[in-house]
Amino acid sequence: MMRAQAVVFTGIGEVVVQQVDAPEPGPGDVVVDVRFSWISSGTEGSVLRGERIGGDEPWLPGDPPIFPRVPGYQKTGVVTAVGSDVDDIAVGEWVFSAVSRVEGMMGDMGGHISPAVTPRRCIWKLPPEVTPLETSGLVLTQVGYNCGIRAPINVGDKVLVIGDGLVGQWAAQTAAWRGARVLMAGHHSERMALFDAPGSVTVDTRSEDLLAMVEAHAPEGLHVAIDTVGTVPTLEALLPRMVRYGHVVSAGFCGTEGAIDIQKLRLGEKSVHAPSGWTTKRMDETLELIALKKLSTAPLISHQMSVEQAAEAWDLIRNHRDQVMGVVLTWAR
Repeated sequence: MMRAQAVVFTGIGEVVVQQVDAPEPGPGDVVVDVRFSWISSGTEGSVLRGERIGGDEPWLPGDPPIFPRVPGYQKTGVVTAVGSDVDDIAVGEWVFSAVSRVEGMMGDMGGHISPAVTPRRCIWKLPPEVTPLETSGLVLTQVGYNCGIRAPINVGDKVLVIGDGLVGQWAAQTAAWRGARVLMAGHHSERMALFDAPGSVTVDTRSEDLLAMVEAHAPEGLHVAIDTVGTVPTLEALLPRMVRYGHVVSAGFCGTEGAIDIQKLRLGEKSVHAPSGWTTKRMDETLELIALKKLSTAPLISHQMSVEQAAEAWDLIRNHRDQVMGVVLTWAR
């Protein structure tokens, strides 16, 4: 058994940093000394509120307790040991690590933990063109990338992205990279100012009418509507303003309120995509696009805080959301 430092959710709204148990590394594991871990405020925040078990699975009355739990799923650091079956990763290399092993918690994997005993399949070498900081949110960047590649897009197609948070930013960046004219809808002007692509516009839904802006931006109809915040009523209201064979991409967590009227989709033969999780192929592609400067991550980091300040970081996320974008925890060397 190994001892590790970790961020732990001990109950609803309760965040502590404490020592936890991690298993001894197996032959297929890589041990990482973590330097940066990027908070996923959407997924982790939902878990902290007791809304979901993890991933995209909502917690329902009668389900097992979800606390205590090591949250998160993304970090970068330096390799300190490799198992006997690992022959393509060397000690001293910088890597990205997704979930890592933990014991004594509700759930046997977690993100914000160091040293991180990580299965080789959850490790990516960092190419020289990228920095450990800008790739420390690679899984979440991949979520946005997944939203942006899910539907077919031709150059000049009109794409609406609902949400100006991290996933919305990367979905919009991906759609624009593919040639779309993007309309980003949000209610944080300082966040929307971070997105800039030729032919694209933003709409502040606090003061502007979304449907009117859609009519102005895409009078012929939207080709794709990407929802990153979980707003089914808005998606249904947009359906009549979409072209025939248009595509809806729903990535926001809807909990138990995700029902959509399939008959409304039938009018105009719309398709629905429900991206979730990560795949090795998408992670590879996302990392390559960061290296090629097609996906931008570092400008979206609004705060870097030490891991000892994890509770303070979560307080900041909960109570000062307008001023918060990407929050990265730094770990002592």
